[in-house]
Amino acid sequence: MNKAKTRTQKSLRQLLLRHDLIFVLLIVLTCVAGGAGIHFWQQSSREFSRINRLIQEIQQTRGDLYRQMKELFDAYFLDDTKAGQEYDEYTRSVEAHFTQLRGMASGRDEQDAVRQLEQNYRDFLRETRDLLERHNTLPDDQLRRALNTDLESGVFNRYEAISTHTEQLLTQKQSELQSRLDEANRLGIALLLLPVALAALLLMFSRFYLKRAIARPISDMLRATSEIRAGRLDHTVPAAEVTELATLGEAINHMANDLARSQEALLRSEKQAAQGALVPMLAHNIRNPLAAIRATAQVADSPELYPETREALSDIMDAVDRLERWTGAMLAYLHPLKPNPAPCKLSAILQGALAPLQKKLKEKNITIALECDADDDTLFLDEHLLEQALYNLLANAADASPPHSEIHIACRRSNAHVEIRIADRGHGMPFKPDARAQTPSPSTKRFGTGLGIPFAFKACEALGGHLTFHARENGGTVVVVEMPRMIAG
Repeated sequence: MNKAKTRTQKSLRQLLLRHDLIFVLLIVLTCVAGGAGIHFWQQSSREFSRINRLIQEIQQTRGDLYRQMKELFDAYFLDDTKAGQEYDEYTRSVEAHFTQLRGMASGRDEQDAVRQLEQNYRDFLRETRDLLERHNTLPDDQLRRALNTDLESGVFNRYEAISTHTEQLLTQKQSELQSRLDEANRLGIALLLLPVALAALLLMFSRFYLKRAIARPISDMLRATSEIRAGRLDHTVPAAEVTELATLGEAINHMANDLARSQEALLRSEKQAAQGALVPMLAHNIRNPLAAIRATAQVADSPELYPETREALSDIMDAVDRLERWTGAMLAYLHPLKPNPAPCKLSAILQGALAPLQKKLKEKNITIALECDADDDTLFLDEHLLEQALYNLLANAADASPPHSEIHIACRRSNAHVEIRIADRGHGMPFKPDARAQTPSPSTKRFGTGLGIPFAFKACEALGGHLTFHARENGGTVVVVEMPRMIAG
């Protein structure tokens, strides 16, 4: 669980924002690619159209030039009186064509070609206009030579060569432009396919990531809720990468833990209720024989008996009285304990707790090492509660200690507190006692009830002290009882 938490968690809002930004970026990229392609296509189309118009203008100029030549021949061979007027009209048409060509020419090579065409046309006009004006006065041989040789072979051929060169230049530009246009088409298709490919990759990644980061955690939560509903409260939801789902998973785990604690508390309450019904019955069945034993011992006590017999009867009555007090304390364990403080001696309390254990200590040959000062050991508390608590702790120590071992009891006093340490050489506690437990603890004894340690905790709490357990070095357990020397009445 902790390892899963070390992974970077992201908010669902951040994930959705990131995906939205990527989609917007793809849309912008597509629009840019499409816009660039459309812009390049429009530029290429305009350039293509311009070159076509240039070629058409050059061809129209050539056509008008041929018509001018025809009018010149009509004036000479057919004596056409309108030839000069039509010649002038074609001159104006050609001039308009050159105006268009100058306006459409782009680049130095095109402008130079148009200037050469126009200059050659000026030469043509200069020579043909002179012939047109003087064709009636010139000799036929000279006029024929000017028309056939000088004009057609010279000026007109030069114009035709320049026109052809210009058309070739424009045709070459058209070819280059078409090549760039084809390349732009391929680039445009690639640019348009790139966002599509990125969108497909993003879709695949989103499907994979959303399945791992959202769908799977939700499935884990549904499975966890089913397990919890079935009563398996130890089932946990794995940590998710999305912050909101991780928070929800932690909430489900906390809920399961709370339900487990509530279930344990309910079981403790049910066990305590069962004890509440059982212990009074056991106490009643124990108290009646104890009362009969004490009454018999008290009736049998007489001054005429031997001192040893009277001492034995007194011990019986003391033991019955101690058992009676402890039975009452056992009943009180099921209810809030209310101490009855009174002046008492710590040494007497320890002796009273050890007295019932003498037989067991002798059987296992266990010695008691007592380090307690008899001076100033007066306390003001409930000696019966403390005595029974110490008895339970000493009984556990005696049961846990191996034969021929030692139980060490040390007392430390201060102005306000007293500390009692009980150390044995047993195998140690197989469990850690819980001061909050209200039910019997696990018992390692064959006929143990498990009430000894819980009662000791409860008694120490009622007396204003506390009880702790520690592992002893080289084996064994150390029990520390600490409480105030005086409690309020």
